[in-house]
Formats: sequence, structure tokens, C-alpha cells
Amino acid sequence: MPKQLRVEISPQQSTTALVYPAAAKHSAGMTLILGHGAGAGQTSDFMASFAGGLAARGIETVTFNFLYTEQGRRLPDPNDRLEACWRAVIVAVRRLMKSRSHALAIGGKSMGGRIASQVAAAGIGELAGLVFLGYPLHPPGRSDRLRAKHLPDIKVPMLFVQGSRDTFGTPEELRPIMTSLEPPAGLYVVDGGDHSLKVRKGAGLRQEDVYGTVQEHIAAWLRGFTAVRRGR
Repeated sequence: MPKQLRVEISPQQSTTALVYPAAAKHSAGMTLILGHGAGAGQTSDFMASFAGGLAARGIETVTFNFLYTEQGRRLPDPNDRLEACWRAVIVAVRRLMKSRSHALAIGGKSMGGRIASQVAAAGIGELAGLVFLGYPLHPPGRSDRLRAKHLPDIKVPMLFVQGSRDTFGTPEELRPIMTSLEPPAGLYVVDGGDHSLKVRKGAGLRQEDVYGTVQEHIAAWLRGFTAVRRGR
């Protein structure tokens, strides 16, 4: 069961975070914070599935509600407030981390990942990497409105997990942008997946198995950073 963490955003405002402890036998010495998408909070099936699945694979995972979600509002806050919430959560989680050798990564689903990338591009201290679960490269049908100008400013590894039929940006649209990123970014394609990495019912695959495979890949990718740190 996740543990609740109260995060102060300002003297008058706070939000709830949930900490999913890593399975003791498989702990990777890594904490990953995931922000939710625009339409559903941290307790959605998607967020709970990924947080719990990654924790079971040794990655301590933290989710949180943006303030608009915490307060029961449907319309996302302005960009600066979303970023302020992200920064406050990062500060709170860093306080919670048990040792300096515990690495920190951030990311999220759709909007949560995009805001994480903006915070990382502006500078938020040392990070091991970023994980995007369906990066919203552009609004559906508006490939002329790319949300990628800031990505080259991020100087840590990034992993894009993208459905092959994502209307917010296909893997083919992402690949040219990734060529300008340094260090090189990784791309994991969910064949037949949409923006939430869901495959069609006729694909002959169980959705939980699809998610499980993605979680295995993310956990292995993150473990690579902690292995390097321990080898120093």
C-alpha cells in the first residue's frame, strides 16, 4: 500500500503525494516521481498501475496531484502553477530520500511528463533521467504546434514511451526531434498503442501484460543508472 505524503506548495496550499515503496528484495536505489495527465489524477487506474508495477520491480515511485486536481477542479492550472507544484514535490521527495546515493528521476503521463520536462530544462538540480509515458508532442491534429523547443536544454537521459498510434505525436514524429538531444534519448514503442498506451481489443493482448512489459523496460532502463553510480 502506498504511503501518503503531504506537500506544501505555498503557505496556503498543499497537495497529496503517494509513495509506493520499492520491493525490498529488488530495490534499485532509485526514486521516480510521476505526474498525472490532464484528465485524471494520481489514483487513476493508469497511474496506480504504473506506480505499483514499478515499485514491485524495485523502483520507489511517487505520484502526486496537481493543485487543480487536489481541489476538485477539472481545468488544469496555468503553466507556471503546474511547474511550481512539480518543484515543490521534488523538494519534498528529496527530503524523504534516505541517502544521497539514492538517485532521482522524474516524468509522467502526457501533461505530467511535459511539465516535468519543462522543470528539468529550467534546472532543478541533479537528476538521473526523465521518463515520458506518452509525450504530448503536439495537440491532436496540430503537428504545427510542437512542444519540443525546450527538450535540447535537458542534459540528462530521457526515455520516451510512445504508442504507435498516439494522436499527440507518433514515434515517427518524435524520432527527428530526438536526434538533437544529448545525451541520446531512448524510445520504446508500444505497437498499436494509443496516447494511454492502450492497444485495440482485437490485438490479442491483455492490456495489463502490455503495461507490465513497459514497466519492465522502464525499470531496466532506470537500473542502468544506479548500476553506473554503484560502480564508481
